[in-house]
Amino acid sequence: MKSEARYPSHIAVIMDGNGRWAKKRHMPRSVGHMEGVKTIDRIADAVFSRGIGYLTLFAFSTENWGRPASEVSGLLGLFKKYLKKNIPVLIGKNICLNILGDVSAFDEETLELVNEAYEKTHGLGGGVLNICFNYGGRAELVRAVNSLSGKTGITERDLSDALYTRGMPDPDIVIRTGGEHRISNFLLYQSAYSEIYFVDTLWPDFSGDELDKIIADYSATDRRFGKISE
Repeated sequence: MKSEARYPSHIAVIMDGNGRWAKKRHMPRSVGHMEGVKTIDRIADAVFSRGIGYLTLFAFSTENWGRPASEVSGLLGLFKKYLKKNIPVLIGKNICLNILGDVSAFDEETLELVNEAYEKTHGLGGGVLNICFNYGGRAELVRAVNSLSGKTGITERDLSDALYTRGMPDPDIVIRTGGEHRISNFLLYQSAYSEIYFVDTLWPDFSGDELDKIIADYSATDRRFGKISE
């Protein structure tokens, strides 16, 4: 049974394993990234159809600029293509799209698409899809601290309100696909009390069935947030 108290309102995912998915099939890494984009659509539909209001996906980190130039260029092109294709789709599904990260590195066309996504989907009530692109948790915290410079008596609420995720609930669940066991500079502040699931499945193969298993496990978890359960 779904429990209101224990059912997640926000799921975050580190989408790992695209390159290895392609390598296993003797294909270029770019093919794996393209398959990973298809999985975004599938999992977003699964999350929102289950009544979960927020989905945050880690697509491109501030450290990913260090990858080979051809791969970086390909990822940027996929991101641009995704925005062009999916802004009208998300509008039709009543989904708000946010791009979280340092957008100053984007070219003019990409920045225009990011602004279009915000303007056309902001306030839509069917769910919130956050895509973290050129995002790093430490960089986000530095940005937040700088924005609060000169303010005295800073509270946790002040810091939360200075993050990209202002006004959103912290993720109840953080999933990392691909078999690695680290959070890789993702939502460092927001995930303080998230339930973290590391799964071996490579991102292009991640399914709604596996999502349901994680949600079921989460729903049975006694979340105490540092306190003692009664």
